[in-house]
Amino acid sequence: MEIVSLYILCSFNSYQGSVFFTTANSMVGDMYSTIDGVSSYVNLGKVNKQLEADNEQLRAQIHEMNREMAARHVDTLKFEGKSRYHFLGCEVINATLHKSNNLLTLNKGKRDGIKPEMGVVCSSGVVGVVYLTSDRYSIVMPLLNVKSKVSCRIHGTNLFGAMEWEQGNPSCSYFTGIPTHVKVRKGALVETNGFSDIFPADIPIGKVVDVKPAADGLTNTLTVELSTDFSSLRNVSVITNYTHAEKRNLEQYADSLQTGE
Repeated sequence: MEIVSLYILCSFNSYQGSVFFTTANSMVGDMYSTIDGVSSYVNLGKVNKQLEADNEQLRAQIHEMNREMAARHVDTLKFEGKSRYHFLGCEVINATLHKSNNLLTLNKGKRDGIKPEMGVVCSSGVVGVVYLTSDRYSIVMPLLNVKSKVSCRIHGTNLFGAMEWEQGNPSCSYFTGIPTHVKVRKGALVETNGFSDIFPADIPIGKVVDVKPAADGLTNTLTVELSTDFSSLRNVSVITNYTHAEKRNLEQYADSLQTGE
């Protein structure tokens, strides 16, 4: 009877449900952290190889950036002030892949500066968006969640839409809302478009592997092979956008002027 009463209380009262979920999240996070520590030790060699591969990729990107800036006669030392974005490294300590509402658990939370609606990326591309946080842990809604929707575009074009996932294949998602008269080639890169405050522009999401008409008959749906391998995902970065609050406050103020509120 007590269990049933507790279930009803948390299900139909948002405040009690939020408190219960946050407390449970912290307790379960501690358990996942312990299990993850043992797993990390056992798989240390594999993790080190992956980190080295990530470092090699980052070094190549830095080299290419410096080469392009040098070609444009830009001195990197002349940049001053804080970057618009900050990246906080975290580890994935638990994940589901085959549900309709998959979630990831990270080993850092509110006391590390993580808040809901922050973007999460890895060395290969977009991972998802922070959904809930406790003091030491965070829950992320990844691309592999039917409620996930990420604004994106085809690389090198102004063609944008939304990336949505359907339960089933953990390696593919779907780029919706493409007009039928627009020709998109297979292999085209899909990336973030920077329209939202969550992700910077140009972060890879995946590549187009198929194009099919949508049910409405007016648009096409692109099947996108995701660049992030969620089955082996370990190291991620949570993005802080320092201009997020300023932009949102200005937009809300503009809306209030339009509506007269």
